[in-house]
Amino acid sequence: MNERSLPQLQTYKGISPKPADFDQYWERALYELDAQPLDYELVPAEFTSELAECFHLYFRGVGGARVHCKYVRPKKADGEKGPGVVMFHGYSCDSGDWLEKVAYAAHGFSVLAMDCRGQGGLSEDNLTVQGTTIRGHIIRGIDDPDPDNLYYRNVFLDTAQTARILMAMQEVDPARVGASGLSQGGGLTVACASLEPRIAVAVPVYPFLSDYKRAWEANITTSAYEEINYYFRFFDPHHLREDEIFNRLGYIDIQNLADRIQGKVLWVTGLVDTICPPSTQFATYNKITAPKDLMVYHEYGHEYLPYLADRMLQMFMTL
Repeated sequence: MNERSLPQLQTYKGISPKPADFDQYWERALYELDAQPLDYELVPAEFTSELAECFHLYFRGVGGARVHCKYVRPKKADGEKGPGVVMFHGYSCDSGDWLEKVAYAAHGFSVLAMDCRGQGGLSEDNLTVQGTTIRGHIIRGIDDPDPDNLYYRNVFLDTAQTARILMAMQEVDPARVGASGLSQGGGLTVACASLEPRIAVAVPVYPFLSDYKRAWEANITTSAYEEINYYFRFFDPHHLREDEIFNRLGYIDIQNLADRIQGKVLWVTGLVDTICPPSTQFATYNKITAPKDLMVYHEYGHEYLPYLADRMLQMFMTL
């Protein structure tokens, strides 16, 4: 994989197409989301803490799927509204351990961490589509006649609904809510901040789900983008539908949503990332028009990044 230098990356705008009706597509989706109630069910968690209250939270997302989150809020009785953070996890994983959420609750944050539909957590995926999935979710719905049946359309809307639910809670100040996540979670952080522009601070870390054609051209066959290669290999080996496929993927490409973000962004990337190539990440970062800052790890890839957790907390403390 040949990547660009940092100065070149800072001007790269991506090569994947943006569908002509992209804005209408997402306005229609948001209209559907607006009709979705913010009702939820809280179930006390088996995990307990002296510092925080811990719950399983369930809500109905678009299409009626039951979506699960972990909810952690500070133990306090002063009645004041505090800040909040929505968290999103990596590909095929789940909402993670309670401990990291309790650490935020100890600093006064209410935290709502979402499980993606049909992945490693407890959220339901009830989507019925034509076509294949092969080895991942990017192409789920790619052959369906209706582009509204793309898997990530619903997941992106779930992120916005998660943020709206947190913002509506009596203990949370809706003007002081942030979003964060790594890899797929980074991509979903961008989607959330784009579709729910009240997100005040977003920290996407080496985000996935961006500039699909670039990821394919970089011959990424050992990462989550590999399913694009598998799709062509098994279903379009002569690439007769190449333009059509990448145009369809453009509906769920976060670079096409990035200019909707209004809050502050701290973007974190590693320059030797072979899972989510830096160029795919910069395709989105360079389209963000809101206030933004870039945190670069020159010798790091898709891995543990030292000092990151501390920097993220400091960023959210500005709320």
